Amino acid sequence: MFKEISPSERKSWAEKLNLNEQYLYQCLTGRRDMSPTEARKVEMDSGGALTRQMLCQKTWRGIWPELIGTESLATEEKGA
Repeated sequence: MFKEISPSERKSWAEKLNLNEQYLYQCLTGRRDMSPTEARKVEMDSGGALTRQMLCQKTWRGIWPELIGTESLATEEKGA
């Protein structure tokens, strides 16, 4: 399970990253997946607070198989 992002945090990240807040919400809740390129950029620009796994919940395992097994580590490191 990924770290829960509050609505105010989501809005703040959307503004900082120049993303539509509803689009970010849809990606974080698994309704949509970001493109791999965009997800990697968002992960880098957010300093890892928003991970590729969080943003591409349906497809990340096929795109980045090297990340399998790291999702729980990322959650623990973020304090969730």
